[in-house]
Amino acid sequence: MRDRKRKTNRSRVVDMIGRVHADLFSQEKFLLNGVDLRMRLTRSKDAFSLMAVEDGGAYPQYRVQIVHASLFVRKCKLNPAVVLGHARALEKATAKYPIQRVVTRVISIPAGNLNVVQDNLFLDQLPKQLFIGLVDSTAFNGHYAGSPFEFKHYHLNFLALYQEGKQVPVKALKPNFVNGEYMRSYMSLFSGTNTSWKDVGNTISPSDYDKGYTLYGFDLTPSLVDGNQAELIRAGSLRLEMSFALGLQAPVHVILYAQFDGLIEIDKSRQVLLNFPA
Repeated sequence: MRDRKRKTNRSRVVDMIGRVHADLFSQEKFLLNGVDLRMRLTRSKDAFSLMAVEDGGAYPQYRVQIVHASLFVRKCKLNPAVVLGHARALEKATAKYPIQRVVTRVISIPAGNLNVVQDNLFLDQLPKQLFIGLVDSTAFNGHYAGSPFEFKHYHLNFLALYQEGKQVPVKALKPNFVNGEYMRSYMSLFSGTNTSWKDVGNTISPSDYDKGYTLYGFDLTPSLVDGNQAELIRAGSLRLEMSFALGLQAPVHVILYAQFDGLIEIDKSRQVLLNFPA
């Protein structure tokens, strides 16, 4: 945080670059020519993006000002024979783009609650992977005093999903954050992304896990193999159960980050078909 403050001290301009985190841009195939592609970026409010220290009973109204923004798009010039081959193939079938579709859902928990039971998390299709985090409701809605990305543990001591009545995982997560006993919950970040026992990290250490990085991951695929391969699309019921050792001191938002298999098709007239629930 101090390093970020130094970089932006006295309204200093900060140069940044990053990718657009959207489903379509995470797949590897090139988009067909002639397809109308439009993109809308909506800014979060300043109190959501920034943090400040209270001064004289009020918080400074700092603002984020975008001085200049550019979108870099990679284009590929194809051999005419390849373009002709695409046209012939599109006469017989559509161009298919498998995507990993992301859906985010939020559940509100009132202050004082010790138990949470939420049925029918997703109605149309069961997700492949699901990540769960808890954040302060005030920070989630945007406030200079809190971070919407600080996922606290709130003394959670029971967490399980029920997929078609079957508990996932077979033995529920029962961390004890007071005594520092939460390794199964920490390992769920790896098992939920199929990176257990691989030379791959996520920059979250066990000692940092209970200090604002408390996330829980679940792999809900039948194969439990990779998470990147296509799975059979399944519908069914999914229930969430949570318990806390202490009553919540303030309202909390439960963030559900779910990943689904999806398919986008484009026909010869460049009509786009979405083969998944809207």
